[in-house]
Amino acid sequence: MKKHHKFSIWYFIIGIWVVLIAQNFIASSYAVKTISYSTFLEYLDAGKIAEVSVTSNHIQGRLTPETQGEIPTYFRTIKVEPEISALLKKHHVEFAGQIESTFLRDMISWLLPVFIFLGVWFVLMKKMATQQPGFMSLGKSKAKIYKQEDMGITFDDVAGVDEAKTELEEVVEFLKTPDKFTEFGGKMPKGILLVGAPGTGKTMLAKAVAGESAVPFYSISGSEFVEMFVGLGAARVRDLFEEAKKNAPCIIFIDELDALGKARGIGGVGGHDEREQTLNQLLVELDGFDTNIGVILMAATNRPEVLDPALLRPGRFDRQVLVDRPDKTGRQKILEVHLKNLTQLGDIDLEKLASMTAGMVGADLANLVNEAALLTVRTGGKRVEMAQFEEAVERIVAGLEKKNRLIIPKERKIVAYHEVGHALVAMSLPGTDPVQKITIVPRGIAALGYTMQVPTEDRFLMLKSELLNKIAILLGGRAAEKLIFEDISTGAHNDLSKATDIARSMIIEYGMSEHLGQVYLKGEPRAQFLPQAGLGGPHEYSEETARMIDTEVREIIDKQYQIALAILEDKQDVLDQAAKELLDKEKIEGKDLQRIMEGAQKKNPTQSTEAE
Repeated sequence: MKKHHKFSIWYFIIGIWVVLIAQNFIASSYAVKTISYSTFLEYLDAGKIAEVSVTSNHIQGRLTPETQGEIPTYFRTIKVEPEISALLKKHHVEFAGQIESTFLRDMISWLLPVFIFLGVWFVLMKKMATQQPGFMSLGKSKAKIYKQEDMGITFDDVAGVDEAKTELEEVVEFLKTPDKFTEFGGKMPKGILLVGAPGTGKTMLAKAVAGESAVPFYSISGSEFVEMFVGLGAARVRDLFEEAKKNAPCIIFIDELDALGKARGIGGVGGHDEREQTLNQLLVELDGFDTNIGVILMAATNRPEVLDPALLRPGRFDRQVLVDRPDKTGRQKILEVHLKNLTQLGDIDLEKLASMTAGMVGADLANLVNEAALLTVRTGGKRVEMAQFEEAVERIVAGLEKKNRLIIPKERKIVAYHEVGHALVAMSLPGTDPVQKITIVPRGIAALGYTMQVPTEDRFLMLKSELLNKIAILLGGRAAEKLIFEDISTGAHNDLSKATDIARSMIIEYGMSEHLGQVYLKGEPRAQFLPQAGLGGPHEYSEETARMIDTEVREIIDKQYQIALAILEDKQDVLDQAAKELLDKEKIEGKDLQRIMEGAQKKNPTQSTEAE
């Protein structure tokens, strides 16, 4: 790639010094000596003046060399006698009259300040133009253009989304060999919409398409089109497509399309607001440009349900590519890509690490690898080992460990029994995720301890019995507090929230109610990839049905609480021994709890290991 050298102020300073040195050398060779008028008369009487030049105010001349080969000496003096010509003629000195011109001096004195002012004004205007576009450039597109050498991203840099890559390889092939498609009369989709949860790699996939096809890549966010001036967003859409057509084949990528393409009529006062005008212009451009010229429009969003239906019809965004959360194999491939950046890597069990990171997307895994490297530096390690990755997983899931937080002994004991209660119920019920670690070291904002369960495989469906067991595990902490202390604390508020959400979802979403039957009662739609962001809306059931839902939720919670309490009553000796060990060590592994359970079972073979 060709290097561009930037102008440095040092070049200017060195140039000035060179000019000054040269001028000093020349001036020393041909120095003009200023003498008094009396000295001039003495030289004149002595015959030492060879020639002079007379102006209205000055006399300038050359002295006669005293020795052969001597450099002539030049002099200058103030004219005193008005009739100097007679005196020069008397001494036989050649003289000439010269009109002293002040034009150049006057021009410099006038023009130099003007040029300085214009230069300063030009520099300031150029700087302001780079920081804030001028009025004439308001309608210009803000899209950043990347060339192949700037991208440096290919499909080899994207892992864990093999199905999406397969879909986009067809786009690359079209950009490279469009004749292969056009000879059969086929046309490439005008628009390709990448949908998926945040952090799954939608933007990187679009960059990989541009890198593989070696075409310019125009990248812009949907929010950059909309401004406070009416018509400005539409002008930017037009300018973007015009510029892309000039540089075809190329790819236009609009990130966060939902900021621009939200369904018309949602969130606006009328039908003519600036955002809707911009969307209308985008629809017109999608209808107007020909795919055969090689311009591919790609966009990404994690809220496809809010997009305007006109955007998603055939002929506009024809193809929707799902960039889903990676499964265990996908997470393992993503970790392999990010682990290449670590120069000092120890023995890592990738399969175990992929199992520990269920539900994480590509951005989470990249952050995980970085956190492990930072932890290694912080602890003074020589290599990034598996222990650092396990600690990084805990840090991401539960928050920063707070060893300096002082907890009174009574609260530590409550937390210990609470966490062991969760783990003991989880290990006693069938079909639950294995317990990996139990800790009473505070983490995050409010967690005084936590129990870490690691799934052995990815799950996409859950049975009713598994959901009920999950509720029982969540209530195991509260049951342990009630059993041991005959009192309850506020530490179970998060457990109760999750347990209630699961029970309510079983009834109104999954149709697992014995009284209400197979009915969906959710009412308000939710974002597909943002499950916590509901769009609102009234419930579509009666007050009587709402009362029945509340009753069933309470029955499910109460029943699973009694199951958890029965398990802990049956294994109270295990609960006491595990809590004591946890108080001593602050952290115990799942295998340690299993060892305690097996030891207690040998002492009491009749002790049940599963809930009735």
